[in-house]
Amino acid sequence: MGCSGCSARGFKTNEEEDVLVDSGCNKLDAYDWLDNIPESKNDTKFVEIRFKNTRKEYYVNRSEIPLKRGDIVAVEAQYGHDIGIVSLMGKLAQLQIKKRKLNVTANNANNVYRKATKTDINKWQEAQKLEKPTMVRARHIIKDLGLDMKLSEVEYQGDKTKATFYYIADDRVDFRELIKILADEFKIRIEMKQIGARQEAAMVGGIGSCGRELCCSTWKTNFNSVPTMAAKYQELSSNAQKLAGQCGKLKCCLMYELDNYLESWEEFPKELIELETEKGTYFPFKVDVLKKQVWYSSSKESATDLDVIDVKRIKEVINLNKHGELPVNLTVNKSLPADNKADFTNASGSEDVARFSNQQKTKKKHKNKSRHKNRNNRNRPDNRNKNNS
Repeated sequence: MGCSGCSARGFKTNEEEDVLVDSGCNKLDAYDWLDNIPESKNDTKFVEIRFKNTRKEYYVNRSEIPLKRGDIVAVEAQYGHDIGIVSLMGKLAQLQIKKRKLNVTANNANNVYRKATKTDINKWQEAQKLEKPTMVRARHIIKDLGLDMKLSEVEYQGDKTKATFYYIADDRVDFRELIKILADEFKIRIEMKQIGARQEAAMVGGIGSCGRELCCSTWKTNFNSVPTMAAKYQELSSNAQKLAGQCGKLKCCLMYELDNYLESWEEFPKELIELETEKGTYFPFKVDVLKKQVWYSSSKESATDLDVIDVKRIKEVINLNKHGELPVNLTVNKSLPADNKADFTNASGSEDVARFSNQQKTKKKHKNKSRHKNRNNRNRPDNRNKNNS
């Protein structure tokens, strides 16, 4: 997924000016809806800076450098400086800090040094080119040391003096020996950072089963655990392969509509039990939570003589059964047609894929009929006399 080269970080080369500009192809991009209001940029000096993949950090523009969204800047780091791109400024950047509950203030935040010069960008590009071979070599070293960990990503600092190694591990890993070897091998400062499976999927990116880019790599920043009950409340299949995302965990989108389902379930009885009628016992077969309807079957094993009734009617029948009364039918008026046809059609007005072949057959029949009709007309006696005359 994504572009190669500079645009992997959201930049492309401008051949006329020989500098990098924002290409718009990046993860976790943000839209500045206060961009046309100049006063909003002067409210605060906070600046949101975007780095590789999904990493964003917040800085203070103490020198009041004239910045705009998309500018490449050199910012303060723990050791040396880093290179990133401005994604938000002013009031919106401050709101993002508040939303993420970060302990970032105007006093403790790092500073924006300057707009990146051509020298800064050249060194930064060289650092980018080192990331992939560094990761490949580091994986070989980890394998030789026999460490139970998976190296997911390597990110070099903009001044090429430090590299962050992102890894996944189930248990605690003693990587002191690994750090010594990596520092001696690459002659840089080493930082090891443990991440989860969801964070790795956000870094790698990809296409989900819905056909769209992964939420974690495009807009989602908080990765909360997803309980298995979320699928049960939504009456989803218990197939683990369908419910798991590319990270191997339950899909984050299972939580998007969960509140709606929980609100609908509150109107249902605490337990869907069998309902007694004069015709016999009916068993709950299928539930449509959002429509607040339940399909009841006269057979416990299969769908037989199905009746669709809403929650209100279910409570009425349960109340009647408690008092020893049996209704004639589950539904007051039978709502299901005898053939149980689908109550939907697709955009073309037909639910049958074979409609195209049927149309072709009908066209051929019409052609054959017209040909046969023309032949008969030519062979009629009155037509023969006309032709002879």
